[in-house]
Amino acid sequence: MPWKASSEVEERLKFVVRVIEGEPMAELCREFGISRKTGHKIFNRYKADGTAAFTDRSRRPVRYANQLPPQVETLIVRLKREKPHWGARKLRELLLRRLPGDVRVPAKSTIHAVLDRHGLVAAGRRRRQRANGTALSTGANPNDLWCADYKGEFKLGDGRYCFPLTVTDHASRFLLLCEAKESVREELALPAFERLFREKGLPRAIRSDNVLHKDGTAMHRQKVSHRHPATASKVRQSPRDFRL
Repeated sequence: MPWKASSEVEERLKFVVRVIEGEPMAELCREFGISRKTGHKIFNRYKADGTAAFTDRSRRPVRYANQLPPQVETLIVRLKREKPHWGARKLRELLLRRLPGDVRVPAKSTIHAVLDRHGLVAAGRRRRQRANGTALSTGANPNDLWCADYKGEFKLGDGRYCFPLTVTDHASRFLLLCEAKESVREELALPAFERLFREKGLPRAIRSDNVLHKDGTAMHRQKVSHRHPATASKVRQSPRDFRL
């Protein structure tokens, strides 16, 4: 506010005194360098609060949007400790049943913020790192390049799932291995590859997406990028090729 060279309290006091004496509001506002809206606000505040109106009011908000009553925050923390596996959504549903109707139930995001503030939010799972693509060889001759992949799981009659592990030769399209596995865990695939290496020898390279992660052999492993389906065509041949 562009008051003249004196304290703002003194200028406001002079302004209000002259308004009380009957001087026009518009002329006084022009003289003091303030808007008519500000002039009316100062005068109305003086009529409501007396001389306390001449000092600046605190700009602190009356309430904070996410500030909860201490009783509600304490209840959220207690319920979380009673139900450690419940998240903010389920806790809010429980609060709807527990709190009286005249108490405003906080939003799910507010409940999550309370839990986080009290250290009751578990760290999220790390996303599995997917394999990045590597340079791919042509595999022009037999045993230059093998392609390994799981050909999609299917459910058995006893309720378990079967994961067919297949290995084909890139050049001849000869099916070297088709073996049923109970999961895609690497430790289940390694014995099948070791047996295949003893029977057929080592290829120059083997191409897969995430079938094998460890490599203790001299062969080169090629990883297919999931973002380029064209490069995966030899790895993900249609299961119809293997029907008997």
